[in-house]
Amino acid sequence: MEQVQRDITPSMRAILIDWLVEVSEEYKLVPDTLYLTVSLIDRFLSHNVIEKQRLQLVGVSCMLIASKYEEICAPRVEEFCFITDNTYTSGEVLKMERKILNFLYFQLSVPTTKTFL
Repeated sequence: MEQVQRDITPSMRAILIDWLVEVSEEYKLVPDTLYLTVSLIDRFLSHNVIEKQRLQLVGVSCMLIASKYEEICAPRVEEFCFITDNTYTSGEVLKMERKILNFLYFQLSVPTTKTFL
């Protein structure tokens, strides 16, 4: 990630992950959702340059994808917009979701750190 990103530092990524932990607790998401979210973020950021203003968008979009994959009742897109204090619109979140899924070729199943715990 450090070789690809110009604006984003490892500490900014850490702040994003800490915030996503709080989001997952707020919405009572299963732990697998959070682990998959972090995996998706890392895989996406390791190959795509993102401005720091859009880092949170990447985070909520990855959590939306992971929620749809892991949860029985995933939070709606509007809830993810609300949790970002409406910084991003539903359209922006869905557009980023498409970008991430296309980049990953829809290959979401990977062993996460929870697999090894």
